[in-house]
Amino acid sequence: MKETTMDTNSAGARAPRLLIIDDAKIMRMRIAGIAREAGWEIVAEATNGREGLARYGEHRPDLVTLDIVMPELDGVETLRELRATDPAARVVMVSAVDQRAKLRECFALGAIDFVVKPFDKERLLALFEKYAAVARGC
Repeated sequence: MKETTMDTNSAGARAPRLLIIDDAKIMRMRIAGIAREAGWEIVAEATNGREGLARYGEHRPDLVTLDIVMPELDGVETLRELRATDPAARVVMVSAVDQRAKLRECFALGAIDFVVKPFDKERLLALFEKYAAVARGC
């Protein structure tokens, strides 16, 4: 798990805060790099759902990216527990192309968006820009 201190953007406003939950280090690194490029602060990373739930409770981020297939507690169950704890949690699911049935279940549980692996950098940048505006209340 990696944590950072509070970042601000060039105007001095608080940067939107992201929690990345994914068991693949390379995916966490890629998501974090693109999020930082879009002006987000990475408040924490987690390698499984149980760790992700703990990090969410500690940091209360503006957005969570959540992999569906992980050890210990998969993304669907993590989402279910997270939304039971915080119905306002904003969660973007990260999935492989063949996870359509699971994605439908995730939307029913309250996921707000999804990204398909391998993801396009421009799609992820657009997603972060969209939810940065939501985090700012625009």
